[in-house]
Amino acid sequence: MIPVQGYSGARVAVLGLGRSGLSAARALRAGGAVPVCWDDGAEGRARAEAEGFAVADLGTPAAFHGIAALIVSPGIPHLYPAPNRAIAAAWEAGVPVDNDIGLFFASFATADWDRLDQPPRVIAVTGSNGKSTTAALIHHILQEAGKPVQLAGNIGRGVLDIDPPQDGEVVVLELSSYQTDLARALTPDIAVFTNLTPDHLDRHGGLGGYFAAKRRLFAEGAPDRAIIGVDEPEGRFLANQTGQGPGDDRVIRVSSGQKLSGPGWHVFARKGFVSEYRKARQVASIDLREVRGLPGAHNHQNACAAYAATRALGLSPKLIEAAFHSFAGLPHRSQIVAEANGVTFVNDSKATNADSAAQALRAFRRIRWIAGGLGKEGGIGGLSDALGNVVKAYLIGHSARDFAVQMEAVPQEVCETMDRAVERAMQEAEPGDTVLLAPAAASFDQYPDFEKRGEDFIAQVRRRLSGA
Repeated sequence: MIPVQGYSGARVAVLGLGRSGLSAARALRAGGAVPVCWDDGAEGRARAEAEGFAVADLGTPAAFHGIAALIVSPGIPHLYPAPNRAIAAAWEAGVPVDNDIGLFFASFATADWDRLDQPPRVIAVTGSNGKSTTAALIHHILQEAGKPVQLAGNIGRGVLDIDPPQDGEVVVLELSSYQTDLARALTPDIAVFTNLTPDHLDRHGGLGGYFAAKRRLFAEGAPDRAIIGVDEPEGRFLANQTGQGPGDDRVIRVSSGQKLSGPGWHVFARKGFVSEYRKARQVASIDLREVRGLPGAHNHQNACAAYAATRALGLSPKLIEAAFHSFAGLPHRSQIVAEANGVTFVNDSKATNADSAAQALRAFRRIRWIAGGLGKEGGIGGLSDALGNVVKAYLIGHSARDFAVQMEAVPQEVCETMDRAVERAMQEAEPGDTVLLAPAAASFDQYPDFEKRGEDFIAQVRRRLSGA
């Protein structure tokens, strides 16, 4: 645990008592603060009371009398589409609002660091797509290099739940826009921006607000090194705003699909190879075509970002290349779950929108595509140029018939359930085919989350392959 500094003896309110909220309350108590907790759900309040925390309704300005700060869980809206009533009450009372990420950065360094030979460092990864894989890949490379490392944030452990860092340790954080938007302190040593595609627009008041939340990771803390995907205008803008000139190698530009040139530091992927250029000269090249855990152009972009981050820490290209080959990938993200009779089965249940599904559809040949669920705004209208590898679609869930109308030129079958979709895809699959779950939709019509949806796909595949 990272005890929170700066609030010893003070009463600090905590709003939202899920994983991050309770973690913040514990870390505040460990630092000498007195947490006052609230959750709109009775179950959350009961969990807090069971751990001995005071519980009080924070819905009025009077509730903030004597409160030093309000710590808000990331799932709670603080501005759009409307601020939570407790946050509005804190504003009216003049009480600062923060989150666990802000507490982490304000509390990470301690006086004990004076006895360390090498101070710990933080790599923070944000972006629309690929941030989980990028963060996990950085963590994996550092593990393979024998470096002390912890993985936390939106993946792995809560940021305040990690162990106090060792000499020279690296903490890798995956940070969502919900987490970067509100944090009052954001000071990573290395910050990574993967890409930007529309998502969470209601929460951020549009695409501009969404990008602004991501940009705070670079603007607030001025990281020593910024690794920025430049395949979208927002990334190019961010790289320009962060750098001090063409040769400023504090900014490492990364890309998947385009060669980057110029006097700076560049890492890009083309035709299955990652290349590193510095001062307009090639430094290293890695062949990704046989790296099973990183299929497709989107994963090659993730590889570029992870390569750049670990190179910035001084690791050699050969060591990074070896770690790429031992990386198994993350569950539910282009995860190869089985191979039988020449057919590959891939679980990409995390592809919950059209953009992420398009990346998966471009990564494999001859696809039998399982798609559908609770469709998002715009449906799959933007997927038309990514359907060339689809042999047939097997549609499930609430949006099955809507998806069928939107891709009427593609051979398709409305199956409604995962059981039926897997059964039909396996019956019709031929050697060389890939049965791909990439739903392009949320899971909440049939499953509590995308993980359960992916687990059901895996279970259905393995049950049929085993003959059970």
